Amino acid sequence: MKSNFEKFKELHQAGNLFILPNAWNAKSALLFQENNFLAIGTSSAAVAASLGYEDGEVMPFADYLFIIRRILACVKVPVTIDMEMGYGKTNDAIVQNMQQLVELGVVGVNIEDSTFNNGERSLKNAAEFAKTIEHIKNKLSSINLPLFINIRCDTYLLDVKSKQKETINRLKIYGTTGADGIFLPGISNENDIAEAAANTKLPVNVMCIPGLPGFDKLNKLGVKRVSMGPFLFTKSYKKVTEFTQKIMSDKNFSSII
Repeated sequence: MKSNFEKFKELHQAGNLFILPNAWNAKSALLFQENNFLAIGTSSAAVAASLGYEDGEVMPFADYLFIIRRILACVKVPVTIDMEMGYGKTNDAIVQNMQQLVELGVVGVNIEDSTFNNGERSLKNAAEFAKTIEHIKNKLSSINLPLFINIRCDTYLLDVKSKQKETINRLKIYGTTGADGIFLPGISNENDIAEAAANTKLPVNVMCIPGLPGFDKLNKLGVKRVSMGPFLFTKSYKKVTEFTQKIMSDKNFSSII
């Protein structure tokens, strides 16, 4: 029988686009499983918001682990975790966090190549970040802990100068690290997506964003995985606001019964 890690890795090599929903608690994860999604990711932004925190590792890792444990206890499909910058100030601290996740049953993580300086997000040095990824992969491999490392490249999210060229440069560097996938949140232009996919052997992951092509087009462009990010969470809670406002304007509960 295949492990959840093996199943998850194979989803990135299938002929059809892998659709990954992003949960924010155990209930949302369970609903995704009941609706036949083959794997589940978390959205750190959504989890943080659900607990009353801002995004950007403001949420304590211990709080995040509580949510992760509850998700893993409720679903049987593979679970991958949005780990932001790794929740550690050193490479070894990040490795310890990753090891803890694998031991809990997590099969994959996203980790960002950007960081916050004085409240502003900016890209890390690509070569130095590549060493971090290589360090994580080597350490986990040495203790036989498999983990799908999906590098989140933030060139498009941050709309950096010459982002298409910078993205290709980073893809080439990251391809040497032992990483398992590349995540390009913020990318939507078809030509940019196709060029990114053509310049890496790693499976390319994109995220729900206004202007993103449909699933069939993404599949043709070479994308292997697409995720919802925090958008479903945001939409769901917008509906909660609409319902509560209607309750007060109608002066009854008929709108939610």
